[in-house]
Amino acid sequence: MDYKQIQQQCEFDIYPKKDIVLVKGKDSFLWDENGKKYIDCMTGHGAASIGHCNEKVIEAIETQARNLITCTGSFYNNKRAVLMEKLVEFTPSGLNKVFLCNSGTETIEAAIKFARFSTDKSDFICAMRGFHGRTLGALSATYTPKHRERFEPLLDGFSFVPFNNYQELASKISGHTAGIILEVVQCEGGVYVGDKKYFQQVQQLCREKNILLIIDEVQTGFCRTGKKFAVEHFDIQPDILCVAKAIAGGFPMGAVICKDSVEPPVGKHGSTFGGNPLACAAAIASIDFMMENRLEKAATEKGDYLVGKLKETNLPKVKEIRHLGLVIGIELEEDVQPYLEKLMESGIFALNAGPTVIRLLPPLTIEYTELDVVIEQLIKVLK
Repeated sequence: MDYKQIQQQCEFDIYPKKDIVLVKGKDSFLWDENGKKYIDCMTGHGAASIGHCNEKVIEAIETQARNLITCTGSFYNNKRAVLMEKLVEFTPSGLNKVFLCNSGTETIEAAIKFARFSTDKSDFICAMRGFHGRTLGALSATYTPKHRERFEPLLDGFSFVPFNNYQELASKISGHTAGIILEVVQCEGGVYVGDKKYFQQVQQLCREKNILLIIDEVQTGFCRTGKKFAVEHFDIQPDILCVAKAIAGGFPMGAVICKDSVEPPVGKHGSTFGGNPLACAAAIASIDFMMENRLEKAATEKGDYLVGKLKETNLPKVKEIRHLGLVIGIELEEDVQPYLEKLMESGIFALNAGPTVIRLLPPLTIEYTELDVVIEQLIKVLK
């Protein structure tokens, strides 16, 4: 069967496609229909952070699928309760209330609505290069013009300031500012890491002005940066934390975890599939696996190892390497697409983060022998 041809005939041409049909995944590896094996440093943009087809997650999904797959939010549910309690324990202190949904962009949509209702204000300040999703609300908070064009006008009340520039941000504050929406690491925007002093100043400003600090950890959450959540590097406590991708071992899920001061209205928001028992079971197994295997420590050690090896090597095409844990951005002096294609030919999947940055998001469970292969191929391609 020609799977590519079927998709080409039936699917909207939304995603730029690689000329590969993937049929199998296990741990750090993916296989195409011809049996070629790849090391996956894309992991579904960070979703498969505990590896593909993790056995604990598979077991949890299989067991739950025999009991109950879907359960509307109108009822209490055992798996939902266990996951919510676990999220409150796992996330930074002070975040006590949980809304479950299906994706990262849905978490931003919910955060915007929750902030407007809780503060009775309408406006938001966001960062240049920031990416928060593609639905109309989340897109209004996303900076990159190529994502926004042809969909405007978007929501009113969103303004953008340079990342890590406190004075510019403070100058945009008004009596209408409901929230400040920031990533602590701008992954899609080029792997730019936030400044600790900047984030602490922003947090203090929010407290003084009755503004909600909304942190987007859709890609950086769940041990990816060397902490359970990247905010822990900066000693800040957001009012609203948006997470998704790695929460459920690759199964679709998102969560908004909030302080008690955030009070969404009854009946004004919801999600048919949000917090379904199947996704909750997968998330419980995934979080337990992360905790049992101390994956935040693994992310720090493996990220430092990979970046250290690259920095030991003379790579004239490389302008800068930025990273936090296993979020790694390799900025080149030129377009990265040809290099991504060469890496794919050599059996390595990697991402871009803008036109000149190679982004690596390997599984946190990747073995050092596999990292050595990634390093070897990166050096070969970049030399």
